[in-house]
Amino acid sequence: MVLAGGAARRLGGADKPALSVGGRALLDRVLDACADAGRAIVVGGRRATARPVVWAREEPPGGGPLAALDAGVRHVGADAVVVLGGDLPFLDTATVRGLVDALDAGPAEAALAVDADGRDQPLVAAYRTEPLRREIALLATEHGRLSGLPLRLLTQELDLIRVSGRPLASFDCDTWEDLAAARARIREHGTVLDEWITAVKAELGIELDVDTGVLLDLARDAAHGVARPAAPLTTFLVGYAAARAQDGGPDAVAEAARKAAALAARWAQETPDGTEAG
Repeated sequence: MVLAGGAARRLGGADKPALSVGGRALLDRVLDACADAGRAIVVGGRRATARPVVWAREEPPGGGPLAALDAGVRHVGADAVVVLGGDLPFLDTATVRGLVDALDAGPAEAALAVDADGRDQPLVAAYRTEPLRREIALLATEHGRLSGLPLRLLTQELDLIRVSGRPLASFDCDTWEDLAAARARIREHGTVLDEWITAVKAELGIELDVDTGVLLDLARDAAHGVARPAAPLTTFLVGYAAARAQDGGPDAVAEAARKAAALAARWAQETPDGTEAG
């Protein structure tokens, strides 16, 4: 369940879930991190998304996280639900899986991520569905409403287990400065390639983990041993050949890359006078 209906006051009322980081909307980045979920529920205004979702709306619109949880949990059919904010640019599948595994491992009613400063992150968490419904109903009865109530009223009544969060997993974009920092972060030298490959795979609907080092080495060999334009064309042809192979998986990519790299090496060894380079 992704809560994406906030007013974004510190962003001047901007449509925060639609703001992009790395060419992808924040909401789509969050949905991509929980691709293994049996159902994706988004609480907020309807919009185009990269994967099919079930839509819900809190009452009143903009009524806060507890009202949003109440609207969303009505659509939950599983025994557990991962609850996420809609503005988490660096959330990843490993974080989501870690929360679910922690919840499954014991009797706790919720597993909350804890950030680097030791703060609970109730919107990066996994909850057992029935305790979540129970406490929401009790809060609604006690206060006569859910709108405007803080999330801590819910979490303080649950049996919690805390999970140390992965770096930046709970970083959220509440301000324009946060958004600028996120956009700068994915362009850093050590992360830009992984971010780009992830974005391309998401855009093309590809779920395939390949050794990018092998493809980069192939592109280098083709560029140096043949001609610079050969690099992108060769890697395209490797991908096409792998797609046509019987399994079409990472092994097929590796085998096609191996063959092309061997060809590039033989090409580079030849000289115009008919001899071979030493």
